[in-house]
Amino acid sequence: MGDDRIDRTRKPSPRWPRLRVADWADTRDTLHMWTQIVGKIRMAHAPAVNHWWHVTLHPSARGLTTSAVPYRDGAFDVEFDFLDHRLHLRTSDGRSRTVVLEPKPVAAFYQETMAALAGLGVQTRIHAVPNEVEPAIPFAEDGVHTVYDGAAAQLFWRQLLQAERVIGRFRSEFVGKASPVHFFWGAMDLAYTRFSGRSAPPHPGGAPNCPPWVMREGYSHELASCGFWPGGGAEGAFYAYAYPEPPGYAERRVRPDAASYDDGRGEFLLPYEAVAGSPDPDAILTDFLRSTYESAADLGGWDRRALETGPSGG
Repeated sequence: MGDDRIDRTRKPSPRWPRLRVADWADTRDTLHMWTQIVGKIRMAHAPAVNHWWHVTLHPSARGLTTSAVPYRDGAFDVEFDFLDHRLHLRTSDGRSRTVVLEPKPVAAFYQETMAALAGLGVQTRIHAVPNEVEPAIPFAEDGVHTVYDGAAAQLFWRQLLQAERVIGRFRSEFVGKASPVHFFWGAMDLAYTRFSGRSAPPHPGGAPNCPPWVMREGYSHELASCGFWPGGGAEGAFYAYAYPEPPGYAERRVRPDAASYDDGRGEFLLPYEAVAGSPDPDAILTDFLRSTYESAADLGGWDRRALETGPSGG
């Protein structure tokens, strides 16, 4: 557990933004499609990395970015700027284009973004249909998702920054194979994954509009994963799960008391509001991350002494 202790005399931290899912669901769904478009652009050019780590976005000082993507003998990047509400497309030779983030159909955003890329000389073809959602409306035909509340998008980004900060510190306690803390646009979640070092049975798939072989690559090795997504609670939720799930995992008691196992999702969930509204959000979240990982590792027979450092290891 380490030395983290919750000071219950403290007031809730103002650093953790509050954003009710019901108040921004339409903006969330539009932004989800926009991030899928940008993520697929990265996927079209970035060299493949195991478990699809090459397709993700990353929180930046202004929003979400692809980071530098190789193109010919240079590079480009695409960044959602949630302070100025612009999508910036930049090349390593100094050229740039901008798409305004404002209420508009996904179809318009798709056309403007692809035109901006073409204007920079970045020739790109993507599978222009969203994944992991139902129904999957082709981007060029999506006039359904049109809402963009810039203030809500900015609050969500600030939630991601807080989650990344704490999860990133938790990541430093593990010396085995582990993913970056990154944003998967398929499910619109910030995720971090640890691996035991052993292979896993083939994943059965099941995500909507996502081929089974995609899931099999993502879950090819035994893992314990955690993250944050804008669902599962009134203000979103932190989650944790294991694959394959070891016997007894769902019945394991984890911390804090506000966390519970969701049978439908096969995950432990901790409502965001339970973290943000607590006197010590960092300690509450860290407790959840450590205790859910320990449950997966202990029940799964991981070699924790070899894999860990810091509070939980050697």
